[in-house]
Amino acid sequence: MSRRHHRSLQLAAATALMVTAATACNAAAKSDASDSASGGSGKTFTLVTPDAVGQNEFLKLAVSGVKDAAKQHDGSQKVYESTDTASQQQNVQAAVDAKPDVVVLVGFEFADLVAQQAQKNPKQQFLIIDACTAKTFKNVSCAVFREHEGVYLAGAEAGLLSESGKVGAVDVLDTPQFRRYSDPFAAGAKKVAAKTETSTRFVGGQSPFDDSARAKEQANTLFSKGYDQIMAAAAAGNYGVFEAAKAKGAYAYGVDVNQCLSAPGTVVDNVIKRTDVAVEKGIESVLAGRTGTVSYGLKEGGISLTGLEDGVDASKCVIADHKDVLAKVEELRDQIVSGELKVDDPAAS
Repeated sequence: MSRRHHRSLQLAAATALMVTAATACNAAAKSDASDSASGGSGKTFTLVTPDAVGQNEFLKLAVSGVKDAAKQHDGSQKVYESTDTASQQQNVQAAVDAKPDVVVLVGFEFADLVAQQAQKNPKQQFLIIDACTAKTFKNVSCAVFREHEGVYLAGAEAGLLSESGKVGAVDVLDTPQFRRYSDPFAAGAKKVAAKTETSTRFVGGQSPFDDSARAKEQANTLFSKGYDQIMAAAAAGNYGVFEAAKAKGAYAYGVDVNQCLSAPGTVVDNVIKRTDVAVEKGIESVLAGRTGTVSYGLKEGGISLTGLEDGVDASKCVIADHKDVLAKVEELRDQIVSGELKVDDPAAS
């Protein structure tokens, strides 16, 4: 599993630690573009990804979003797949040179590049998914996610399914941004089972996003104390959490994409980021002249759970066998969407 499957956690790191993250450089920069121009006379859209799409579900959803937008406008779309920092820069420049109606980019890696290009090309519209520029530009729109809403629902599942009454989380770092993946999990569990005991362990260390061994160690600490439901928010370290859960006969929850496939029978559900929804709706807003930052949560369809999506029965997620739990979670989701229930955001200022 690539770290790209946990883009939200990486974005939080960039925000919380104020550092610029870069992907590992390959021996040679590659800039592969797939063009599916339909020959239509409508709008044109160019998507730039921070990595090769391959089997990366997070990026595949973004590709689907830009393709759907092109169909809706009888237009065409092009996808530039980056492989390293150099090709990210090259692809952004190539996208701008092509002068499409909207340049769409996924990830915080592009924030500084877009800021530079937005100043140089004030007539070019940009849409950044899962990140934003530090400075506001009239020609830059951003799509961000309210992950904490989905995490809350996953916590409710954990509270309903826990046999020990102990629900925990393995998080990357102890900061407000990262606590969006642990605090709401505990809150959701306590909503449905008030006496639930909760605890969070943090990976930390020199490489918190890639330390599967340390993530596994933190998970085992919780399992040794009787915790049987764990939110895995350890980026690439989630594999370690899943391994620990499987060995203990316990359960874990994934993020961003369907991680049940990597640990069937162990991963209960996943907090899904619908990048396709953010791309489609973001493009529509830009074309309508509405620029700025838009937040996508349960109400907008930008955040969901695998258990609440079509195809859950084939997802290999444990939650598929608990329709009664899903029914209760759907009620909570509807309450959040209507505004009746508000989920606290640990990262809110």
